[in-house]
Amino acid sequence: MPTDNLASGSALLEQLTRVRAPGSRGGADGSIRQLVDPATGKPVATVEDETAAAVDRAIAGAEEALTSWRRTTPADRATVLLALADVVDANAAPLAQLESLGTGKPVGMSLGEMTMAADALRFFAGAVRAPVGPAPGTYVTDHTSLLVREPIGVVAGIVPWNYPLLTAVWKIAPALAAGNCVVVKPSELTPLTTLAFAQLAEQQLPPGVLSVVLGTGAVVGAALARHERIGLVSLTGSVAAGQAVSAAAAGSLKRVHLELGGKAPVIVFPDADLDHAVATIATMGFWNAGQECGSATRVLVHESVRGELVARLVRATRELAVGGPADGVEADVGPLISDEHRRRVDRLVRGAVAEGALVSWGGRPVERAGFFYEPTVIENVAPGMEIDRVEIFGPVVTVRAFSSDEEAVAVANDSVYGLAASVWTSSVGRAHRVGHDLEYGTVWINDHLALATEMPWGGFRSSGHGRDLSALALDEYTRTKHIMINTETPAAAGP
Repeated sequence: MPTDNLASGSALLEQLTRVRAPGSRGGADGSIRQLVDPATGKPVATVEDETAAAVDRAIAGAEEALTSWRRTTPADRATVLLALADVVDANAAPLAQLESLGTGKPVGMSLGEMTMAADALRFFAGAVRAPVGPAPGTYVTDHTSLLVREPIGVVAGIVPWNYPLLTAVWKIAPALAAGNCVVVKPSELTPLTTLAFAQLAEQQLPPGVLSVVLGTGAVVGAALARHERIGLVSLTGSVAAGQAVSAAAAGSLKRVHLELGGKAPVIVFPDADLDHAVATIATMGFWNAGQECGSATRVLVHESVRGELVARLVRATRELAVGGPADGVEADVGPLISDEHRRRVDRLVRGAVAEGALVSWGGRPVERAGFFYEPTVIENVAPGMEIDRVEIFGPVVTVRAFSSDEEAVAVANDSVYGLAASVWTSSVGRAHRVGHDLEYGTVWINDHLALATEMPWGGFRSSGHGRDLSALALDEYTRTKHIMINTETPAAAGP
């Protein structure tokens, strides 16, 4: 697929193999899946769901490629990753358009994700050439110890629908950098950009090093998790998906890396800069239509400034533009991924009202084509309410008051999730104290959802275990081996 022919997302879509025009029909096994643009509700393409046999073939190809790929030097693999980053940059516009076609999100947001994907590829190209670890040395008399870091082998990446290509690259980049071969299963709802990336990568990678298998979690995901020749499964998805993968992987005792759900508390103390806090919540609470595991979705605010924060947040939320890529403006809030998901979000909002919460703004599906939901602010949230406990994964921000620092920390930590949180205060001492007391993998101070490729991303408790991004991600995709050499020459045996 020559990169100079990729003039637009539509052209890229037309050049994808394994993708058919809308309405195409396959065999009688019912394996053809219609892909829908969430911004319009209209079909954009069809793909064929594959079976466990396709997983077997992909793994066999990966094992064949692994024989030579794992023996390449870090410099060789870095060169490939840098070339892949250049490919993403060269095709950023059509890839972003294709991503927006599959997810409905604003094209500008998708373009930002392409930039982040290229950055991750370049970061791991450098990180694999600068390993950090225990120094070789003599730790036992007359013996020299070496610590060797090896690829695991064939690894599987199971990717969600909210950031299809970006999340795939977060798995592919460190895995390839470490010398593994990778089999990726994109979400059955949003496979297009992962397919496009893999097809573009064919010019840079030996056959079998990277492959994509299409299908559902119940069939393809389970087959990858069960397969005895897969050394690690890396999943980004829901808690239920993480539990299913862990159970399937248990039979072969393979390693499992999980980045699961979140319910990020946003703790606003009375000395916070409310303008800054509200502006950030209005952006990061509704970013990607709230379909973000680190979303600023659960605001905990001191009772003395609760009313002022809610009033300002409602004003900011009213100004957000809702729309799709074809509306001619760069919207702030795009659609939800499906009508089924929109119904779930609406059920949670209506349930909160039934339990006594107050919708201060929004709270309804948008009456237009596509799967849009109004950006929504809910206050008077009380302990025990479902909407205060579960991940909404939609454009809904809830507000709950607290009266002391200790209560704020206790309420924030009273969650099954532990992915991310933020603290808003002008007190350096309070920021340090509360930041350390929060049981979350990432804690921002006076900001929210700011990510850096150099820093790890991952959570505690039901948010999973293991880390994406940073040099720590290379640990996820390698295994360590201790080689000890007896340096004392044995006496020669007599005649």
